[in-house]
Amino acid sequence: MISVALVEPEIPPNTGNIARLCAATRTPLHIVGAIGFRLDDRAVRRAGLDYWPEVQLHRHRDLAALEEFLPGARFLYLSTKAKVPYTACEFTAGDCLVFGRETRGLPEELLRANPDRCLTIPMLNPNVRSLNLATSVAIVLYEALRQTQVFSNK
Repeated sequence: MISVALVEPEIPPNTGNIARLCAATRTPLHIVGAIGFRLDDRAVRRAGLDYWPEVQLHRHRDLAALEEFLPGARFLYLSTKAKVPYTACEFTAGDCLVFGRETRGLPEELLRANPDRCLTIPMLNPNVRSLNLATSVAIVLYEALRQTQVFSNK
C-alpha cells in the first residue's frame, strides 16, 4: 500500500486538502514532527473536514519513528532540488511518498543522504520555484496508484 508522509506541515488548508485526497484514495497519511496548527476534533470540525474520520492518520515524532513504523517501506523524497522526475520512477505498493514543509521542503542532509530516492515534479517555467504542496501530493500519489494498479479500468 502506498503511503503519504508530510514532514512538519505548516499550512492547515494544504494538510486538509491532502487529508481529503488520502481519504478518497484510502491512502494512509503520516504526519511527522511538529505542526503549526491543531488537529483535534474541534479544530477539524470548525474547518469543515467532515471526512476526517475517513483519514487513516498516523503521527510520528520524527522520520526515524516513521521508518520504524513502516519497516518494509521504500521512502521516496519529493523535492524541487531533486534531478530525477517522478515519471521516471517505478512505484511499488510499499512506497512512502515523503513531502517537506511548504516553506523549506525536506532537510538538505536527508536529500544528500538519499540521492537515489529523491524525485521532483518537472516544471516548464524556470521562474516558478515550486507547486502548492497539496497539488504536488496529488500529482505524485495518483501516478503511484496508477502504476500499482489500484485503479481498475471499470
